[in-house]
Amino acid sequence: MSTPAFTVEGIDYQAGLPDLRRVRETVFVHEQGVPLALEWDELDPQCHHVVARDSGGEAIGTGRLTPKRTIGRMAVLSDWRGRGVGDAMLRALLEQARANGWHEVSLHAQASAIDFYARHGFLPVGERFEEAGIEHQSMRLLPGAVNPVETRDAAVAAMLGVIAGARRQLVIYSRELDPGLLDAPAVVTALRRLATAGGEIRVLLQDPAEPQRALAPLIGLAQRLPSAFAFRAIEEPTDRSYASAYVANDLRGYYFRPLGHRFDGETRLDASGRARQLRATFDPVWQRARPCTEYRALGL
Repeated sequence: MSTPAFTVEGIDYQAGLPDLRRVRETVFVHEQGVPLALEWDELDPQCHHVVARDSGGEAIGTGRLTPKRTIGRMAVLSDWRGRGVGDAMLRALLEQARANGWHEVSLHAQASAIDFYARHGFLPVGERFEEAGIEHQSMRLLPGAVNPVETRDAAVAAMLGVIAGARRQLVIYSRELDPGLLDAPAVVTALRRLATAGGEIRVLLQDPAEPQRALAPLIGLAQRLPSAFAFRAIEEPTDRSYASAYVANDLRGYYFRPLGHRFDGETRLDASGRARQLRATFDPVWQRARPCTEYRALGL
Protein backbone atom coordinates (compact mmCIF):
# COMPACT_ATOMS: atom_id res chain seq x y z
CA MET A 1 0.00 0.00 0.00
CA SER A 2 1.39 3.41 -0.98
CA THR A 3 1.74 6.11 1.65
CA PRO A 4 -0.83 8.93 1.18
CA ALA A 5 0.75 12.14 -0.12
CA PHE A 6 1.34 15.16 2.06
CA THR A 7 3.15 18.46 1.72
CA VAL A 8 5.07 20.67 4.16
CA GLU A 9 5.16 24.44 3.87
CA GLY A 10 5.95 27.54 5.88
CA ILE A 11 2.89 29.33 7.24
CA ASP A 12 2.19 32.84 8.50
CA TYR A 13 1.25 32.73 12.16
CA GLN A 14 -1.87 34.90 12.06
CA ALA A 15 -3.22 33.49 8.82
CA GLY A 16 -2.41 29.93 9.85
CA LEU A 17 -3.59 30.11 13.45
CA PRO A 18 -6.73 27.98 12.86
CA ASP A 19 -4.58 25.17 11.40
CA LEU A 20 -2.02 25.46 14.18
CA ARG A 21 -4.77 25.30 16.79
CA ARG A 22 -6.42 22.29 15.19
CA VAL A 23 -3.24 20.20 15.32
CA ARG A 24 -1.53 21.45 18.45
CA GLU A 25 -4.57 21.48 20.70
CA THR A 26 -5.65 18.04 19.46
CA VAL A 27 -2.24 16.53 20.20
CA PHE A 28 -0.95 18.43 23.20
CA VAL A 29 -4.08 19.55 25.05
CA HIS A 30 -6.60 16.79 24.34
CA GLU A 31 -4.27 13.77 23.93
CA GLN A 32 -1.45 14.63 26.32
CA GLY A 33 -3.24 16.78 28.87
CA VAL A 34 -1.07 19.88 28.53
CA PRO A 35 -2.95 22.88 30.02
CA LEU A 36 -4.22 25.18 27.28
CA ALA A 37 -2.58 28.17 28.99
CA LEU A 38 0.84 26.51 28.60
CA GLU A 39 0.39 25.54 24.96
CA TRP A 40 0.46 29.08 23.54
CA ASP A 41 3.17 31.57 24.48
CA GLU A 42 4.58 34.96 23.60
CA LEU A 43 7.09 33.40 21.20
CA ASP A 44 4.47 32.03 18.82
CA PRO A 45 3.97 35.23 16.78
CA GLN A 46 7.76 35.54 16.38
CA CYS A 47 8.37 31.98 15.19
CA HIS A 48 8.83 30.42 11.78
CA HIS A 49 6.00 27.86 11.62
CA VAL A 50 5.60 24.91 9.26
CA VAL A 51 2.44 22.95 8.59
CA ALA A 52 2.00 19.56 6.95
CA ARG A 53 -1.15 19.08 4.86
CA ASP A 54 -2.81 16.03 3.40
CA SER A 55 -3.80 15.81 -0.27
CA GLY A 56 -7.03 17.62 0.53
CA GLY A 57 -5.26 20.57 2.13
CA GLU A 58 -6.16 19.69 5.72
CA ALA A 59 -3.50 20.39 8.38
CA ILE A 60 -2.07 17.17 9.82
CA GLY A 61 1.15 18.36 11.49
CA THR A 62 2.90 21.46 12.80
CA GLY A 63 6.28 22.59 14.10
CA ARG A 64 8.03 25.85 14.87
CA LEU A 65 11.49 27.41 14.89
CA THR A 66 11.85 30.09 17.57
CA PRO A 67 14.07 33.20 17.61
CA LYS A 68 15.88 31.50 20.51
CA ARG A 69 17.18 28.96 17.95
CA THR A 70 15.04 26.15 19.25
CA ILE A 71 12.66 23.73 17.56
CA GLY A 72 9.38 22.94 19.25
CA ARG A 73 5.66 22.25 19.12
CA MET A 74 6.28 19.32 16.79
CA ALA A 75 2.89 17.59 16.52
CA VAL A 76 1.35 15.10 14.07
CA LEU A 77 -2.26 13.91 14.16
CA SER A 78 -2.54 10.29 15.25
CA ASP A 79 -3.70 8.89 11.90
CA TRP A 80 -0.55 10.24 10.23
CA ARG A 81 2.11 9.15 12.69
CA GLY A 82 4.78 6.79 11.41
CA ARG A 83 4.37 8.00 7.82
CA GLY A 84 7.31 10.40 7.62
CA VAL A 85 5.37 13.59 8.38
CA GLY A 86 7.49 14.48 11.41
CA ASP A 87 10.70 13.76 9.49
CA ALA A 88 9.66 16.07 6.66
CA MET A 89 8.69 18.89 9.02
CA LEU A 90 11.94 18.58 10.98
CA ARG A 91 13.99 18.69 7.77
CA ALA A 92 12.11 21.83 6.70
CA LEU A 93 12.81 23.53 10.04
CA LEU A 94 16.49 22.59 9.90
CA GLU A 95 16.73 23.95 6.36
CA GLN A 96 15.36 27.25 7.64
CA ALA A 97 17.87 27.24 10.52
CA ARG A 98 20.71 26.75 8.02
CA ALA A 99 19.31 29.53 5.83
CA ASN A 100 19.37 31.75 8.93
CA GLY A 101 23.06 30.91 9.36
CA TRP A 102 22.53 29.33 12.77
CA HIS A 103 25.40 27.18 14.05
CA GLU A 104 23.41 25.53 16.84
CA VAL A 105 19.81 24.37 17.19
CA SER A 106 18.33 22.86 20.34
CA LEU A 107 15.03 21.41 21.47
CA HIS A 108 13.21 19.78 24.37
CA ALA A 109 12.25 16.29 23.23
CA GLN A 110 9.56 14.29 24.92
CA ALA A 111 11.22 11.10 26.20
CA SER A 112 9.26 9.02 23.69
CA ALA A 113 10.67 11.12 20.81
CA ILE A 114 14.37 11.03 21.73
CA ASP A 115 15.19 8.34 19.17
CA PHE A 116 13.31 10.26 16.47
CA TYR A 117 15.46 13.35 16.95
CA ALA A 118 18.62 11.25 17.28
CA ARG A 119 18.01 9.87 13.79
CA HIS A 120 18.33 13.46 12.56
CA GLY A 121 21.60 14.12 14.37
CA PHE A 122 20.43 15.64 17.66
CA LEU A 123 22.33 14.52 20.76
CA PRO A 124 21.04 14.56 24.36
CA VAL A 125 22.50 17.14 26.72
CA GLY A 126 22.14 16.99 30.50
CA GLU A 127 19.59 15.12 32.59
CA ARG A 128 15.94 14.51 31.83
CA PHE A 129 13.36 16.81 33.36
CA GLU A 130 9.62 17.37 33.56
CA GLU A 131 7.84 19.97 31.45
CA ALA A 132 4.04 20.32 31.51
CA GLY A 133 3.96 17.05 33.44
CA ILE A 134 5.80 15.12 30.69
CA GLU A 135 9.37 13.78 30.85
CA HIS A 136 11.67 15.64 28.46
CA GLN A 137 15.30 15.63 27.34
CA SER A 138 17.30 18.60 26.07
CA MET A 139 18.94 17.83 22.72
CA ARG A 140 21.31 19.80 20.50
CA LEU A 141 22.54 19.77 16.90
CA LEU A 142 25.39 21.73 15.35
CA PRO A 143 24.25 21.87 11.68
CA GLY A 144 27.01 21.46 9.14
CA ALA A 145 29.66 20.80 11.80
CA VAL A 146 31.23 18.06 13.88
CA ASN A 147 29.08 17.29 16.93
CA PRO A 148 30.96 16.25 20.10
CA VAL A 149 29.82 13.03 21.81
CA GLU A 150 30.48 13.14 25.53
CA THR A 151 28.21 10.62 27.26
CA ARG A 152 26.83 7.13 26.82
CA ASP A 153 23.37 8.51 25.98
CA ALA A 154 24.90 10.76 23.33
CA ALA A 155 26.83 7.76 21.97
CA VAL A 156 23.60 5.79 21.57
CA ALA A 157 22.01 8.77 19.82
CA ALA A 158 25.01 9.09 17.50
CA MET A 159 24.74 5.41 16.57
CA LEU A 160 21.04 5.81 15.78
CA GLY A 161 21.78 8.73 13.49
CA VAL A 162 24.46 6.90 11.53
CA ILE A 163 22.41 3.70 11.24
CA ALA A 164 19.32 5.60 10.07
CA GLY A 165 21.39 7.34 7.39
CA ALA A 166 22.69 4.12 5.84
CA ARG A 167 21.51 3.38 2.33
CA ARG A 168 22.58 -0.26 2.13
CA GLN A 169 25.80 -0.79 4.09
CA LEU A 170 27.14 -0.03 7.56
CA VAL A 171 30.66 -0.78 8.82
CA ILE A 172 31.49 -1.07 12.51
CA TYR A 173 35.01 -1.23 13.95
CA SER A 174 34.81 -2.30 17.60
CA ARG A 175 37.02 -3.79 20.29
CA GLU A 176 34.46 -6.20 21.78
CA LEU A 177 31.01 -5.13 20.60
CA ASP A 178 31.04 -2.16 22.98
CA PRO A 179 28.91 -3.11 26.00
CA GLY A 180 26.56 -0.25 26.78
CA LEU A 181 26.44 0.84 23.15
CA LEU A 182 25.98 -2.00 20.66
CA ASP A 183 23.77 -3.86 23.11
CA ALA A 184 21.50 -0.84 23.78
CA PRO A 185 17.95 -1.88 22.86
CA ALA A 186 17.42 1.13 20.59
CA VAL A 187 20.64 0.36 18.69
CA VAL A 188 19.80 -3.33 18.31
CA THR A 189 16.34 -2.37 17.02
CA ALA A 190 17.83 0.10 14.53
CA LEU A 191 20.28 -2.52 13.26
CA ARG A 192 17.45 -5.04 12.91
CA ARG A 193 15.48 -2.49 10.91
CA LEU A 194 18.41 -1.89 8.55
CA ALA A 195 19.06 -5.62 8.17
CA THR A 196 15.44 -6.53 7.40
CA ALA A 197 15.28 -3.70 4.85
CA GLY A 198 18.07 -5.36 2.86
CA GLY A 199 21.07 -3.66 4.45
CA GLU A 200 24.49 -5.20 5.05
CA ILE A 201 26.30 -4.77 8.37
CA ARG A 202 30.00 -5.62 8.59
CA VAL A 203 31.61 -5.76 12.03
CA LEU A 204 35.36 -5.91 12.73
CA LEU A 205 36.34 -7.05 16.23
CA GLN A 206 39.60 -7.06 18.12
CA ASP A 207 38.29 -9.50 20.75
CA PRO A 208 35.49 -11.78 19.49
CA ALA A 209 35.67 -14.09 22.52
CA GLU A 210 34.37 -11.64 25.12
CA PRO A 211 31.08 -10.82 23.33
CA GLN A 212 30.54 -14.55 22.86
CA ARG A 213 31.02 -15.20 26.58
CA ALA A 214 28.68 -12.30 27.39
CA LEU A 215 26.00 -13.54 24.96
CA ALA A 216 25.94 -10.16 23.24
CA PRO A 217 22.48 -9.58 21.72
CA LEU A 218 23.99 -8.52 18.40
CA ILE A 219 25.36 -12.03 17.89
CA GLY A 220 21.90 -13.52 18.41
CA LEU A 221 20.41 -11.00 15.99
CA ALA A 222 23.05 -11.86 13.40
CA GLN A 223 22.26 -15.57 13.73
CA ARG A 224 18.63 -14.85 12.92
CA LEU A 225 19.62 -12.64 9.97
CA PRO A 226 22.82 -14.28 8.67
CA SER A 227 22.55 -12.81 5.19
CA ALA A 228 22.72 -9.28 6.60
CA PHE A 229 25.50 -9.56 9.20
CA ALA A 230 29.15 -10.52 8.88
CA PHE A 231 31.73 -10.56 11.69
CA ARG A 232 35.49 -10.78 11.28
CA ALA A 233 38.24 -10.96 13.89
CA ILE A 234 41.38 -8.85 13.61
CA GLU A 235 44.55 -10.93 14.00
CA GLU A 236 47.38 -8.98 12.36
CA PRO A 237 49.51 -7.36 15.13
CA THR A 238 49.68 -4.07 13.27
CA ASP A 239 45.91 -3.97 12.90
CA ARG A 240 45.36 -4.92 16.54
CA SER A 241 47.38 -1.91 17.68
CA TYR A 242 44.71 0.45 16.31
CA ALA A 243 43.27 2.21 19.35
CA SER A 244 40.16 3.85 17.92
CA ALA A 245 36.66 2.65 17.08
CA TYR A 246 34.05 3.92 14.64
CA VAL A 247 30.89 3.33 12.66
CA ALA A 248 30.32 4.71 9.16
CA ASN A 249 27.50 4.36 6.67
CA ASP A 250 27.61 4.32 2.88
CA LEU A 251 26.36 7.88 2.51
CA ARG A 252 27.64 10.68 4.74
CA GLY A 253 27.36 9.65 8.38
CA TYR A 254 29.96 8.58 10.92
CA TYR A 255 30.65 8.35 14.65
CA PHE A 256 34.35 8.17 15.60
CA ARG A 257 35.92 7.49 19.01
CA PRO A 258 39.66 8.14 19.38
CA LEU A 259 39.85 5.56 22.18
CA GLY A 260 37.76 2.49 21.48
CA HIS A 261 37.06 1.67 25.11
CA ARG A 262 35.39 5.06 25.69
CA PHE A 263 32.15 6.58 24.40
CA ASP A 264 33.43 10.12 23.84
CA GLY A 265 34.21 11.15 20.30
CA GLU A 266 32.55 12.99 17.43
CA THR A 267 29.74 12.46 14.95
CA ARG A 268 28.33 14.07 11.87
CA LEU A 269 25.62 12.88 9.48
CA ASP A 270 26.53 15.05 6.48
CA ALA A 271 30.28 14.49 6.09
CA SER A 272 30.71 12.31 3.01
CA GLY A 273 34.49 12.81 2.89
CA ARG A 274 35.11 11.67 6.47
CA ALA A 275 32.69 8.74 6.16
CA ARG A 276 34.40 7.66 2.94
CA GLN A 277 37.82 7.93 4.63
CA LEU A 278 36.72 5.67 7.49
CA ARG A 279 35.30 3.08 5.07
CA ALA A 280 38.61 3.17 3.19
CA THR A 281 40.42 2.51 6.49
CA PHE A 282 38.03 -0.36 7.25
CA ASP A 283 38.21 -2.23 3.93
CA PRO A 284 41.84 -3.46 3.90
CA VAL A 285 41.63 -4.56 7.54
CA TRP A 286 38.41 -6.43 6.69
CA GLN A 287 40.20 -8.26 3.90
CA ARG A 288 43.02 -9.35 6.22
CA ALA A 289 40.75 -10.39 9.11
CA ARG A 290 39.36 -13.92 9.61
CA PRO A 291 35.63 -14.72 9.56
CA CYS A 292 34.17 -15.32 13.04
CA THR A 293 32.88 -18.81 12.27
CA GLU A 294 32.46 -19.45 16.02
CA TYR A 295 29.52 -17.07 16.09
CA ARG A 296 27.51 -19.24 13.72
CA ALA A 297 27.47 -22.16 16.16
CA LEU A 298 26.29 -20.13 19.18
CA GLY A 299 22.86 -21.15 20.48
CA LEU A 300 20.13 -18.56 20.53
